[in-house]
Order: sequence, then structure tokens, then C-alpha cells
Amino acid sequence: MAVVWQQEKQGVLYQVRSAGKTLRLYTDGVLHSQYNPGQPVTGHAWDWLMLPAFFYPEDSIRRVLVLGVGGGTVIHQLNHFIQPEEIVGVEMCKTHLSLGKRFFGLKKKNIKLLNADAFAWLNRYQGEPFDMIIDDVFSEADGEPLAVSSADNSWFQLMLRHLDREGVIVKNFIDRKSLRESMLLTKKPGRKRFKSIYQFDNPFNENVVIACSRARLNSRYFRKRLIETPGLKPQQKTSRLRYRLRTL
Repeated sequence: MAVVWQQEKQGVLYQVRSAGKTLRLYTDGVLHSQYNPGQPVTGHAWDWLMLPAFFYPEDSIRRVLVLGVGGGTVIHQLNHFIQPEEIVGVEMCKTHLSLGKRFFGLKKKNIKLLNADAFAWLNRYQGEPFDMIIDDVFSEADGEPLAVSSADNSWFQLMLRHLDREGVIVKNFIDRKSLRESMLLTKKPGRKRFKSIYQFDNPFNENVVIACSRARLNSRYFRKRLIETPGLKPQQKTSRLRYRLRTL
């Protein structure tokens, strides 16, 4: 991979690397995002953050909140496949936001990027609820990704406060151990507030993505919508989409 841009700020090394037409954002050696305008599906865990939108009818997901923007992989996927009216991205790192605009094309009119701490911003927020909230807040330590947001009762309560009654929370877990230790699997009262909890993963990736909703989500309908969407039909040989879906 070629290094397109790099800079060290306050002891943190930021890099934009290229592999063919794909750009990748690294922070201290940890991959945060990748972007290829001709290939929105990555074949990795970023795809799973976008997929829960397909539990819903077309045009149902109008407002999306993305906590943890990085270079904006899931934002591009949402705009390509879902076309929400508004995507609000909250990112703690100013450099990520700057690089997202400069190299990763985060300039569409429906994208609103904010430099803020996700928990503090959501705690202050008093606007219209969101149809989809994506929690992808990660940092890095010793060259490894590090989860920043907790998966406890208070964090889910805060997200639910700003979620539409029929909406969905999507959370990226760094590994299966983190999911097992989360409120979703250890606290029955926490789980009871959701009528649907789905898990996205595959055997080749440590990450696990969970989709939670107070609405009844139908996996048959989800698969039907995927099949009907160009570029996402899993049965096609050219499809890069790799996922497993199960109910928790």
C-alpha cells in the first residue's frame, strides 16, 4: 500500500493509504475506514453497520445518527443504498473529520459532521429523534482498536431517548467477549426493552454488530430486500457482502 498522506499530531500518527482505487484511514496503525467510490461494499464489518436499515421498508430510514465517523465508510454506504434525508456524524477527532472531507468525500448536502464527544453530545441533544443510531465509537491503543462507548444500561437508555419508537440501534462490538459482557446478554431488564435483537458477524472477522429495536423486525423481509437491491444480493458471484445473521 502506498502512503498518500501522513502526519503526526501530539504523538499520534495519522495516515491515508491507497490500495488500487481504495483509500484507507489509519490512526497509529489501526484501520478506521476505507473508501472506494466504485465499490461501496467492503466485505468487512462496516457493511453490517448499514445492513439493519434493510429490516425496514424503502424510505423509512430518513434520519441517521452515526457516532464515530472515522473516514465515513458507513456514511457512504448509507447514501449509496438507503439515501436518508439527513445523516448526522459525531466524531471526537478533528483530524478524522478533516481527512474525511479532504480524502474520503464526506461533502454531500445531507451530511452534517460535528466535532464532539458522542456521550456528551447525545446527552445535550434536544432535537428530532433518529430512525437509526449507529454506535461505532473506537479509539486505539498499542496498535489495536479500543472500544470507547460502553454497552451498559445507561448508554442504551440514552440512545433510546433519541430514537424513534420504531427505530433501530446498531452497535459495533470489538469482539464476541465484549458482546457477552454487555448489558444485552447479562441484564434481562435491559434486553426486555427490545422486541428484536439481531447479531451480524462472519467466521473471518472478530467484530460483532448488534441491531436492537423496540419494533418487531422480520429476517425474511430483510433478506428479501437484500435480494432486490443491486450490489447486495448475496447469491451473486460478484457480491462482496459477507455476513451471518441470527437472533439473540
